[in-house]
Amino acid sequence: MVLSSTTGSSSRNFVLASRASQLAQIQTNMVLDALQELYPPPTAGDQDYRGPRFSTSFMATGGDKNQSQALYLLGGKALWTKELEVVLKEREVDMVIHSLKDVPTTLPEGCSIGAILKREDPVDSLVVKSGKSWKSLEDLPEGSVVGTSSVRRVAQLKRNYPALKFLDVRGNLNTRLAKLDAPDGPYAALILAKAGLVRLGMGNRITADLQPPTLYHAVSQGALGVEIRDDDAEALALCRKLTHWETEWMCLAERACLRVLEGGCSVPIGVASKLDVEVGKQAGRLTLTGCVTTLAGDDHVEHVLETWVTSREQAEQLGSTLATKLIDLGAKKILDDINVDRERRVSEAEKADKESA
Repeated sequence: MVLSSTTGSSSRNFVLASRASQLAQIQTNMVLDALQELYPPPTAGDQDYRGPRFSTSFMATGGDKNQSQALYLLGGKALWTKELEVVLKEREVDMVIHSLKDVPTTLPEGCSIGAILKREDPVDSLVVKSGKSWKSLEDLPEGSVVGTSSVRRVAQLKRNYPALKFLDVRGNLNTRLAKLDAPDGPYAALILAKAGLVRLGMGNRITADLQPPTLYHAVSQGALGVEIRDDDAEALALCRKLTHWETEWMCLAERACLRVLEGGCSVPIGVASKLDVEVGKQAGRLTLTGCVTTLAGDDHVEHVLETWVTSREQAEQLGSTLATKLIDLGAKKILDDINVDRERRVSEAEKADKESA
């Protein structure tokens, strides 16, 4: 099997790249498996194979290297993607596999999202300390410490659970679970993305899913995105074969909302989307909910819109319209205050680093 004539027959090797973390490698191999299902690798001794070939490459990014500072202070989503995009643009690799929630809504010139794969359940999940019988956030004793690196989660949960305390927790999933389970550790529970736990084979650690409206998930959470060069027609042709259009439309709507609000990955913007597809057609009713919450959880703006969509562009328009409505309802002031707080805390952290040097 070869690439279609629209891209030209090719025996080119496509290099798939991602972060070096265990989860990133698993996710990259999921994309690799999907591509090799479309284009099975040649059998040994097959001299006539003219189809595409695939390999992988992994690297540490800024987010992997800095495991001490809170994500809130580290400069947004580009922390996870910038170095990978450099090697993509330099043509050392051909596809970069991301957790789409980590990808900035505005990409570097010459780069684009070529594929969005079928989404895992996007909700966040509660994971309690091993050996404890708690089954929900309501069961946690007053003053219990809940670990999460997400300001979005903390801001939303403070609204409904003021008796709980929240503490940053960094590291890969195994490290965070070890911190949780340590007998002398401070954490009673963690809040983690369900998709990551499931992909790592740790779904058995999930105590409970935190569904909206208790907790709205991050934009594009649970979805994988494949970033390519704009001028790579062959890579784009492969990517379109991988794309799950329902997931793509929902994620594009969510990302359009975030783009207008100009939020980063550590800003408390939560979303939920649903696409009711008309049987036999690439069309459906798209419902999108968005919310913005102050860091203290004491001010919250939320709104929902729905419309009939028949294209990616209409899905994106719904997201943009929702963002404008949230701004009208007061989201802009909340986000401005958050940015002022971040700048203050970054300045304090830089001062502390200099004093300790």
